[in-house]
Amino acid sequence: MRYLIHTVTIFHCMIFVALMTNCVYGQEWQSPLIKGYGEIKYFDQAAEQPDPDQEYKLLFDITSDKKKNGVNKRLWVIARSLNMMHVAGVPSHNVKIVAAVHGAATYDLLIEDAYQKKFGKPNPNSDLIAQLKANGVSLFVCSQATAARSIDLEDINPAVVPALSALSVLANYQIKGYHLMPK
Repeated sequence: MRYLIHTVTIFHCMIFVALMTNCVYGQEWQSPLIKGYGEIKYFDQAAEQPDPDQEYKLLFDITSDKKKNGVNKRLWVIARSLNMMHVAGVPSHNVKIVAAVHGAATYDLLIEDAYQKKFGKPNPNSDLIAQLKANGVSLFVCSQATAARSIDLEDINPAVVPALSALSVLANYQIKGYHLMPK
């Protein structure tokens, strides 16, 4: 009997600790806007929140094919940025994101057939690209990178716009007041 009471007391303590941990850390990982990508935990008491009254003009230079949760890491970071802005109450019209994709990341923009032919599996980035496009992200692919990799433009996801070069996208959008996001 004493063993049972001790076990029950330990069990109650474990439940208390679990509940308190949940209260302290509060949140589950969520992806409220870009479903399934760029998961965040929002802390409304944290300093340096996104300002709903500001316009965010963000520019991403994507060269690596490194993965995060199965998709291109930098595309995932764009999803995280959108999710954070969303939970902080920044209106979508105040968030303008442009991405210049080149280098090894170029292959992540292939349509399903071309990706399947090259890598023998479906393109894990297709759904993410569609969601980014649906949420106003402008994705550009470097035509110099596609040419260097012998990629036909018809093999690039139709949500992606061919640019003369990633360099021209990066220069033009910085001149327009977009801020280059660190890697």
